[in-house]
Amino acid sequence: MSAVRVDAVQEADLEAIAAIDAASFKKSQLTVDRLLEELARPWSRLWVAREDGGTVVGFLLTWHVVDELHVLDVATAPERRRQGIGRAMMQHAIAFAQANGVRHVMLEVRRGNRVAQQLYRSLSFFALGLRRDYYPDGEDAVEMALMLDPTTRAIVARPDEVTLEPGDAP
Repeated sequence: MSAVRVDAVQEADLEAIAAIDAASFKKSQLTVDRLLEELARPWSRLWVAREDGGTVVGFLLTWHVVDELHVLDVATAPERRRQGIGRAMMQHAIAFAQANGVRHVMLEVRRGNRVAQQLYRSLSFFALGLRRDYYPDGEDAVEMALMLDPTTRAIVARPDEVTLEPGDAP
């Protein structure tokens, strides 16, 4: 396994991002045209994880609006999952948030995606709410948040604000 670094996206990366999205999500929505639209938005932040040779192995799409960073999509190439790439990208986003006055990092995750929920919890995200039938296939989403102290920019640990049903992540 080679080392990866998280960089700002280049236009040459867009096809690789679209391919990772298509391999990762049943209802892929990130076409090259959609990614070009994201790059044109002043609030959009799009990063890629690349191997030393420059190959894109993951991506992270966020919107930065005022004091909130909303994670829209994060995915790792299927053959590179469970190797710390998703964690590295999320840590990069958190560092960006801390450096740019963000107070809340928000995201939705599939209720059944325990692996992703565990990753987010290990980074101090907590369950904020539940969105019923959020995904096109009817699966619920767990709303998760990470809070940052506005003065120190340190992560503020918080307990879940919603009680999930038995069998859900704690």
